[in-house]
Amino acid sequence: MANKEHLNLIFIGHVDHGKSTSVGRILYETGALSEQQLRKLKEEAEKVGKATFEFAFTMDTLKEERERGVTIDLSHKEFETAKYYFTIIDAPGHRDFVKNMITGASQADAAVLVCSAKEGIQPQTKEHAFLAKVLGINQIIVAINKMDSVNWDHVKFDEVKTQMSTLLKNIGYKVDAIPFIPYSGFMGDNIKNKSANMPWYSGPTLLDCFDKLTVPVKPIDKPLRLPIQDVFTITGHGTVPVGRVETGVLKPNTNIIFMPSGAKGECKKIEMHHQELAQAIPGDNVGFNVKGVDKKDVKRGEVVGPVDNPPTVAAEFTAQIVVLEHPTAIGKGYTPVFHIHTAQIACTIVEILEKKDPKTGATMQKNPDFIKTGDVAIVKIKPLKPVVVEKFQMFPPLGRFAIRDMGQTVAAGVVLEVTPKTA
Repeated sequence: MANKEHLNLIFIGHVDHGKSTSVGRILYETGALSEQQLRKLKEEAEKVGKATFEFAFTMDTLKEERERGVTIDLSHKEFETAKYYFTIIDAPGHRDFVKNMITGASQADAAVLVCSAKEGIQPQTKEHAFLAKVLGINQIIVAINKMDSVNWDHVKFDEVKTQMSTLLKNIGYKVDAIPFIPYSGFMGDNIKNKSANMPWYSGPTLLDCFDKLTVPVKPIDKPLRLPIQDVFTITGHGTVPVGRVETGVLKPNTNIIFMPSGAKGECKKIEMHHQELAQAIPGDNVGFNVKGVDKKDVKRGEVVGPVDNPPTVAAEFTAQIVVLEHPTAIGKGYTPVFHIHTAQIACTIVEILEKKDPKTGATMQKNPDFIKTGDVAIVKIKPLKPVVVEKFQMFPPLGRFAIRDMGQTVAAGVVLEVTPKTA
């Protein structure tokens, strides 16, 4: 596995369109789930009267299904193809989806948009597709599931494919580059092997498409940005912050700065999985010893950068947001909690600059008084305390955020411009 390149894959789409079933089947077809585990799942599923749900159980056991006596290790959310090894970011409902996508340590490199041939496009199909675009996922595979339930009908597939093409084109995807695969998660058709039930389809299987994905280039040429997740004080080692390198390279014996605190220190030694590293690159989750920094300055949410190119602390910033779910409406003065990289901070929406058409991105209204569920808008935001915010274009992981309020994700967005705080 170690010598294969790695990709993060997220499965999105409407709640009943068979994402879990598809994932279970993919794990089975690639050997990540054994015949025996599958049988165990089948029995469990039959016991609770859901015989056709054995694959769905694969994913669900990881959550509330645990009490039913099946434990499947988290590692089974990884699988290998001939070319790559993949980690699946499971996205059940959109609340988890958004949180996973934005604040999760792993960011999706590609999305599989699952849509049922039987029901066609549903509200969540649109929402997830749009979110994927807003959050910068450029590689997308459209998987048209449940072909078995429409008797493998070519016409039905073409219908859904046409609807999906229009939807994705309107959102801003280049549709020519997107594969559309008719398949059955339940039966396994066109997942690994070409389906005998659909002789009219001559394109790739789902796994073929996975191998055609490209691995994003690691942004090592950019300045170092490393958001802190945790800090330990280890006897004999002093202060040891832990975090994931998002851009650039961290090397031992270099001077670094923590923002927004402004604390400066020297990185002495870097470790990953108890192995000492000569350098840490994007994607590496590391612990590193820092000399000359007080523990109280180095907390979760701080971001490390080079002394000569410190992370940007925002006085305010402009962002494009999509309102996912708000019981009433969002107006000027709204102050929820923003989750941005590892920081959680209250911010105020000080201005709503414009409302956009979610389908085309065109301006619908300048300076509206409020925005509600389903709206896409450009807003000006003021953090109540110092926090590092970067432009999405320059540092994607530090330029995307979730807005949470009342125990749920109400909106998600990307940062377009930052007005830096002056010292």
